Amino acid sequence: MSETSKQNVSVVALARENVQQLTPYQSARRLGGNGDVWLNANEYALAPHFELTAQTFNRYPECQPKDVVRRYAAYAGVQPEQVLVCRGADESIELLIRAFCEPGKDAILYCPPTYGMYSVSAETFGVEGRTVMAKEDWQLDLPAIEQALDGVKLVYVCSPNNPTGNLINPEDIRSLLETTRGKAVVAVDEAYIEFCPQATVAGWLKDYPHLAILRTLSKAFALAGLRCGFTLANSELIDVLMKVIAPYPLSTPVADIAAQALSEQGLALMRKRVAEVSETREWLRQQLEQCDCVEQVFTSESNYLLARFTASSSVFKTLWDQGIILRDQNKQPGLSGCLRITIGTRQECQRVIDALRPLPGATSTVRETSSASKEPM
Repeated sequence: MSETSKQNVSVVALARENVQQLTPYQSARRLGGNGDVWLNANEYALAPHFELTAQTFNRYPECQPKDVVRRYAAYAGVQPEQVLVCRGADESIELLIRAFCEPGKDAILYCPPTYGMYSVSAETFGVEGRTVMAKEDWQLDLPAIEQALDGVKLVYVCSPNNPTGNLINPEDIRSLLETTRGKAVVAVDEAYIEFCPQATVAGWLKDYPHLAILRTLSKAFALAGLRCGFTLANSELIDVLMKVIAPYPLSTPVADIAAQALSEQGLALMRKRVAEVSETREWLRQQLEQCDCVEQVFTSESNYLLARFTASSSVFKTLWDQGIILRDQNKQPGLSGCLRITIGTRQECQRVIDALRPLPGATSTVRETSSASKEPM
């Protein structure tokens, strides 16, 4: 190749082939919108107030800030050596792949419909993303998973599951842990566990050295903008992740605010938010079920509801045009016609209901289509 030809080569051509073909995760912020009611990212609707107490910004932060680790361990009911703090649960997902999966050789396994970052992270690192579809009730298909485990080093289970909102049967998770013992790490994603704390598997760490639990401050703690998450695991697994984590994963201000959020007062405020969100979720569920355009509202143990709509694309756009931004789940396997609605304030949820009430349901749509077909050409 001549020097001129080399100069004309696009920088994209220098990227790894799998990255050239990669479709990035379509986060709520990437999808955009011009709304004033944002119910598409499972955030808390109101901003908490914090004041920075740390002032040593001229120094690099601790790799694992002691106060954050100690307080989170106490909150989660584990030992400090079983806690790794990182940049959101998304970094935990990637750390596990980097530490345990050989590119071009090993695979991860996950069960759609579920969180999209598992597949994107695997593809980014050149690791196979293997899928076993969840059953119709969105529970694990254990026999199918067992058949697909050859070459799998890492299994992701999201509970409560995003975007469906359901808990995974704990006995199925235990069966999976037994099946994968000595073969693969099982990562249970508990990003929404504060909305159903009784369902955590954190107490199982003593029994399963290959169990990792992913947590975050983004949801119930109302700190999505902080980007602070945790991996809970036995110290042997944490030590492996420490080999691949960045030297300074949390900035000093992030660690400062995280420690405040995990104080006794911060935990009390978090639990108050959870109670408020849970109450609004139940109200919204009841209201949705009275809307003609809503075919089904699914049970949720999280800060969002998944619902199936008649003409969901039209519903989505109608609300979008009114400044109400929901999350379209139509492209997820088995979720045709489904939209996910984050639980906002009662006023925001009322806006949703007011926008949905005039919209026709399946019976009306069929009737209108039938009447239109009888009109003369």
